[in-house]
Amino acid sequence: MHAAPTLSDENYSYHGDTRWQTNVTAAEETAAAEGKPIVVYFWTTWCTYCEDYNREVYADPAVQSELGDFVKVAVNLDDDGSESGRMQREYNINYPPQHVIITPDGEVLVRVNGYAGTEDFLSYLDAAEQRYASGGSI
Repeated sequence: MHAAPTLSDENYSYHGDTRWQTNVTAAEETAAAEGKPIVVYFWTTWCTYCEDYNREVYADPAVQSELGDFVKVAVNLDDDGSESGRMQREYNINYPPQHVIITPDGEVLVRVNGYAGTEDFLSYLDAAEQRYASGGSI
């Protein structure tokens, strides 16, 4: 069963109307160069809440606009790659969907455990931007 179908290529996966990098190291380098925080999205193809994110949250124009202020990277929890495993261990991720919003150096600004509706997700993004701007983490 594939609850959250996604398109992918070598460098990106596409969730709803949102393009996410798949190379964590490249995302970290981009974030450092651009001075932006990173939204790390942990997902799987069998996650029904991930499909809800694709359909309801990422498709929202306000969310699309806010996500433009972040570097976005998607980590498939079913991927056996070393980056996926490193990120799961580093941020203690054991189920989808989860988001961890971090600084380019990897400090956690905000965690979103499970599904958050559009308004709540926007609040998390806003809180992360405020913490990032003030140089703080949780």
